[in-house]
Amino acid sequence: MPKRLMRSFKFARLGAVHAWRTERNLWLHFLIALLVLVVAVALRVGVLELALLVLTIGLVITAEMFNTALEELVNLVEPANNPLAALAKNVAAGAVLIAAVTAGLVGVLVIGVRLIR
Repeated sequence: MPKRLMRSFKFARLGAVHAWRTERNLWLHFLIALLVLVVAVALRVGVLELALLVLTIGLVITAEMFNTALEELVNLVEPANNPLAALAKNVAAGAVLIAAVTAGLVGVLVIGVRLIR
């Protein structure tokens, strides 16, 4: 692989490791994701349903990491309390909330329906 591509993978890994080590919410999302996937496999959900669960889990993890990146950037640019900086952080956190609620609804539709039957 070309050197530049390898360096970009290295930087991506460093970012993911930083988020994993510093973001409590990311741990929580991973824990819930693992639980959902274990239950889904135990209930023998179909491949497409499992793919949908994995996709929504990826959406939540991605949103959380973008939120982390934006928070770090806002802290760098505006270290003092600023209502606009707080608003930017709150909107990013709101995006994570929407992604998590969406994933929860998908989980209820895929797993909850099976548990009710």
